[in-house]
This record gives sequence, C-alpha cells and structure tokens, in this order.
Amino acid sequence: MSTPDSDGPLAEQLLRLTRRVWRIQKRHLATRDLGVTPAQSRLLRTLAHYDAPPRMADLAARLEVVPRAVTTLVDGLETNGKVCRVADPTNRRVTRIELTDEGRETLRELRAARRSAAQEILAPLSPEQREVLAGLLDTLIDGPAPVEHC
Repeated sequence: MSTPDSDGPLAEQLLRLTRRVWRIQKRHLATRDLGVTPAQSRLLRTLAHYDAPPRMADLAARLEVVPRAVTTLVDGLETNGKVCRVADPTNRRVTRIELTDEGRETLRELRAARRSAAQEILAPLSPEQREVLAGLLDTLIDGPAPVEHC
C-alpha cells in the first residue's frame, strides 16, 4: 500500500513533461509562423475529425468549453481565412463551421510541427523504450482494462 504522498514525485515528473512538451511544440509552431494560437490550432484539429461541418455547439461540446469560447476562436480563424461559416442546408437558423483550403494547409503544417516536436521529445528513447512508453500512456489514457468475473 502506498502512502498518500508516494506518487507525488511521479505526478511532478508528469507535470514537468507536460510543460516541456508544450514548450517544444510551441517553439515548433512558432518557427512555421502559421498565425494561429494554440487554442485555435486545437479547434482546427478538432474540426478535421468531423465528416460534415459541425455546429459551434458541437465543437464546444467536443472541446469541453463554453460556446462563447468557440465563437471567439472561430471569429479569429475566419478573419485569417482558415474557416468559414456556412448555412445548414436543412435548417437556416443553424450555422456550421467549415475548413477552408487555407485552413486545411494550416492543419497540414500543424501536424508536421507536432510530428517534429514529438521526434525531438522522443529522441533520447530507443525503439523498445518508445514501445513501452506507448503502452504505459495507453493505460493512463484509457484506464485499466475491466476485470472480468466468472
């Protein structure tokens, strides 16, 4: 059984790693001069997961933010030509958000920046260590597998 603070150093390591990942990714994004904030890049990545243009309420739910925050992000992205608002073909009161060609190109650049940041972060690890880390991260992200009872 662990003491209440036995996981403290591990938690601190995780927080330090998260901050390092954020700094490295931010640096890789800045060198590409894409004209988007980290929050806007998250919205673009989220938008790319939809098969059809989503409503702002859908984006807010997926991003787990209030709808007003999405409106502000979309306003900035629309001003920069990365997204556009389009009318819903079945309900004229509904507005949907669509990636523009420039938005798709920005998304490609964002993905390339994230890949190069990941390569930098993972460089000290051997292929075997990366495989172990991937398994550990999957467990932390998804939680432990459910225990089956007979």
